[in-house]
Amino acid sequence: MNIVIITGGSRGIGAATALASARRGLGVIVTYNSNPDAAADVVGKINAEGGTAVALELDVTDTTTFPAFADAVRRTLQETWDRTTFDYLVNNAGYGLFKSIATVTEDEFDGLFRVHLKGPFFLTQTLLPLIADGGQIVNLVSATTRVTTAGVAPYASFKGGLEVLTRYMAQEFGDRRIRANSISPGPIRTDLGGGLNDEFEALLAARTALGRVGEPDEVGSVIASLLSDENRWVNAQSIEVSGGFDI
Repeated sequence: MNIVIITGGSRGIGAATALASARRGLGVIVTYNSNPDAAADVVGKINAEGGTAVALELDVTDTTTFPAFADAVRRTLQETWDRTTFDYLVNNAGYGLFKSIATVTEDEFDGLFRVHLKGPFFLTQTLLPLIADGGQIVNLVSATTRVTTAGVAPYASFKGGLEVLTRYMAQEFGDRRIRANSISPGPIRTDLGGGLNDEFEALLAARTALGRVGEPDEVGSVIASLLSDENRWVNAQSIEVSGGFDI
C-alpha cells in the first residue's frame, strides 16, 4: 500500500484530498494544528469506508518541531503499515489574509511566509529521507500567482515562491525518481481567509469561465489522480484547477 502525508488535512482541500486518496487505495496520514476533532472526523470517514488513516499534530510554522514530527511519522509507519518510508507528501497547510500592501504588518507577512514557503521547504527537507524512491511531492500554490486579486499580495508572493521551489525539487530529487508538481487552485469554497460571503463569491464566479467557484473535492480528486502511477510522467509542472479563472 502506498502512503501519503497531507499537511492541513483536517479541512478544506486537505480533507478532500485525504478522502480521495483513500478511495484510490492509499494509506493516509493527515496533519492538523489546532483542530484535532476535525482531523479525527476525516480519519473516521476514511476508516468507515474501509481505508486506513492516522492523524498527527503539526505546526507547519514552527520548524523546531519538525524532527519530532518525523519521529512520529516513523513510529506511525511502522505501527500502522509495517513500513519505514512513505510515498507522497502533499504540502497543503496554510491560511489566507485579505489586506492591502499598505496595511499588512510585518508579523502578518512573516506568518504567511512561514506557513506557505519556509514551512514546506524545511518540512520537505526533514522528511526527505523517509520518502521512498519513486515517490512524489505535491505543493499547493494558487491561481493568484497568475492573476492579481486585491488584498492577497503576500500570500500570492509566497505561493509564487513555492511554485518556483517545486521545479527545483523536481530537478534535485530526480536522481531518486521523486517527482515534484504543484497544484494551483482557483476560487474554492473553503474557510481560507475567512471564507466567501455571497458578494465575494458572486464576484469570483463572474471571473470564472464555468460561472461558479469550485468545491474542495474538485481539487482533491485531481491531487489524488496526480499521485497515481497513471501520471508517472508528469513532473515539474504547475497544474491549475480553477474552472477557467480569469482566462
